[in-house]
Amino acid sequence: MQVLKFGGTSVANASNIQKVVKIILSNQHKGQTFVVISAFSGITDMLQQCGTLASTGNEAYRDLLMEIERRHLDAVRELIPIVHQSALLSNVKKSCNELEEICNGIFLLNELSPRTLDRILSYGELLSSQIVCATIEGSAAVKWIDTRDVILTDGNFNNARVDFEVTNRHIRKYVEVNGGELFIIPGFIGSFQSITTTLGRGGSDYTAAIFAGALQAERLEIWTDVDGMMTADPRIVSNARTIPKISYQEAMELSHFGAKVIYPPTIQPALKERIPILLKNTFYPDHEGTLITNDAVGDRQKIRGISGIANISLLSLEGSGMVGIPGFSRRLFETLSAEKINVILITQASSEHSICVGIESSQTDRAKKLIDDTFTSEIRSGYIEPLTVEEKLAIVALVGDNMKNHTGISGKMFGALGRNGVNIRAIAQGSSERNISAVIAAADIKKAINVLHEEFFETTYRQLNLFVAGIGNVGSKLLRQLHRQQLHLKEHLGLQLRIIGVANSRKMLFNDQGIDIGNFDEEFKNATATDLAVFTNEIISRNLRNSVFADITSSEDVAALYGRLLKKSVSVVACNKIACSSAYSNYQNLKSLAREYNASFLFETNVGAGLPVISTLSDLLRSGDSVKRIEAVLSGTLNFVFNNYNGEKTFSEVVKQAQDEGYTEPDPRLDLSGIDVMRKIMILARETGDRIEMDDIVNDSFMPPSCMEGSVEKFYEEMTVHEEHFKNLYLKSSESGKKLKYVAQYENGKASVGLQYIDPSHDFFHLYGKDNAVTFYTSRYVDQPLVIKGAGAGAEVTASGVFADIIKTGII
Repeated sequence: MQVLKFGGTSVANASNIQKVVKIILSNQHKGQTFVVISAFSGITDMLQQCGTLASTGNEAYRDLLMEIERRHLDAVRELIPIVHQSALLSNVKKSCNELEEICNGIFLLNELSPRTLDRILSYGELLSSQIVCATIEGSAAVKWIDTRDVILTDGNFNNARVDFEVTNRHIRKYVEVNGGELFIIPGFIGSFQSITTTLGRGGSDYTAAIFAGALQAERLEIWTDVDGMMTADPRIVSNARTIPKISYQEAMELSHFGAKVIYPPTIQPALKERIPILLKNTFYPDHEGTLITNDAVGDRQKIRGISGIANISLLSLEGSGMVGIPGFSRRLFETLSAEKINVILITQASSEHSICVGIESSQTDRAKKLIDDTFTSEIRSGYIEPLTVEEKLAIVALVGDNMKNHTGISGKMFGALGRNGVNIRAIAQGSSERNISAVIAAADIKKAINVLHEEFFETTYRQLNLFVAGIGNVGSKLLRQLHRQQLHLKEHLGLQLRIIGVANSRKMLFNDQGIDIGNFDEEFKNATATDLAVFTNEIISRNLRNSVFADITSSEDVAALYGRLLKKSVSVVACNKIACSSAYSNYQNLKSLAREYNASFLFETNVGAGLPVISTLSDLLRSGDSVKRIEAVLSGTLNFVFNNYNGEKTFSEVVKQAQDEGYTEPDPRLDLSGIDVMRKIMILARETGDRIEMDDIVNDSFMPPSCMEGSVEKFYEEMTVHEEHFKNLYLKSSESGKKLKYVAQYENGKASVGLQYIDPSHDFFHLYGKDNAVTFYTSRYVDQPLVIKGAGAGAEVTASGVFADIIKTGII
């Protein structure tokens, strides 16, 4: 004996009903079969709307009634051979006429009682089940059962309670008297003293469970439009997967916290009789689905699923007058219960100073008034505070029988949420350790569920969501590098990197599924005009887990965005030096924000392009070393210029060559003036822990002052005018067997930059092309410094440095 139930989407139209009939007929060989049918998809809502509109005097209900009638008549015409249609068409028409008369009466009275609403809602299941029954009649012997004759309830209309003792007796007697192998049953409805009642939303599942329990069926099958219970809502988590096997208790926990595949009351009759429940997909019947049984803890998966409920309010009752005084909790819950306000979550401080409960947001105003009225005298006396209400909240829950006695689950949960800036307002965990629930901001629920699913289920990879500002020379190289390495990152580092947004000074583009860099030019045609405020708001409003913002500009306006992004737990990777070389207070604030909001703030390329200068310095300091002195050639541009200038070409021509090859800043004067090097040595000094500003750095400039005035064009003209000055610098170094290097130094809290004559014994003598070098003299590296050397300029190496920082945010 088996019971099958088909949901509204399974019988939404004639095509779907044909699939349902095929499944029913293919299951007949398994024994006596009882099939519970829901209303056509959307019909219950339309019926509810008809009653509401009619009660408010809105004649639009008539149009809805016509649509309801049309859908059912169309289904009959498509499903039933024309020679057998007339009786069923007549029956559908008769039912729709009855429904219209009821709504007309409501319209005239301007009143819709719960009892009348139940009568209206019952037509959905009555019509759909009769149509399915008639469709099967051509292929098999089948009987239709009016559930109002066998499921007896109380008079709590809209959510009636079943009298199981009487109902079970009626169901068994009906089957015993009538016999038969295949029965079609309308779900959702019952009766109280011959008056139609409904069992509440999800009532068709409940109907199926009632029949299964009464008949002690071998199995209850719930057929719907998904493959079973999922590890998370697939509309929220794209990588959610089916749970093959789950216990009754786990299924109830997940369904209570938002998993709508099955409703909690459905499980109770089956659990009582230990009847397995199989959740199947009508549209993919070969999928194994989810089996709900008494014992499903055989595997090692600690977490079975993640669920969430949006639209929650938190009501907090607190005050010193509650401490040690019995009765407060009882009065609170009695007040809510008397008005049928369901409590979803409860938590209380061990001091008894406060108690808070979570309820549906729609009931918030009524609940606050009731509670304030109940505790009026205590509030007036100052024993307790007026009820505090927090709205726009949600609950996210981890569920799993195997969580019991496993340490670290809660820490892992809250750590993952914290790293992504999800603030927790309240926590609840039962002694069974089957469920850990956290109240969070409603705006964070999608991110929170994705974060937790990634943490507990997606052991193969972690998703990084990247936003890039600046797609010029370096930025475009970065995008190409990311594109080439996406598959490698996923396979070898477990990182799925998606580029969600990009912007340059003119246009910006977003794609929530990830921008296809291989087709970037085509996608960028759909970009909109750049607005930095809008770009930032788009990053924040998407609220994606593991979000990273990469700044590959030299814009002060873009650098000003870092603080706001870090406060939203968006990691920042900065190629732009402006933020870290700004006032020390701003630099320190950004570092503090990153720590406070569990975000990364990385800027390796601020100093040595792709060279690991800052990371090496950090490793030294973290391991207990201390820096005594730093000497560095930190300008790939200046090193390139002095390595290529020998008096044959003018100094101006060599600088122009450096600019054309992409080694200089957009304004070459930042390099030639030494300002860029000053910024770099200041950042290194700050990373050692020194509080230093740009004004503290001595700059011994080799550039004639007139070269640094006016426009970039004037800059090149003036260098030509002063060619003799530059040639003399070169000849002086060459004649003494030395080389010109622009050197930055830091020692004892003092920093300086300037042109130096380097002899052959120095580490910097053999720096060629655009090479940089940094030497660290530390407590451990005393006589022989730690030297970092390599290309210090160029779009490819700079892009690779940014790339490396982006990857670090995903593996830190």
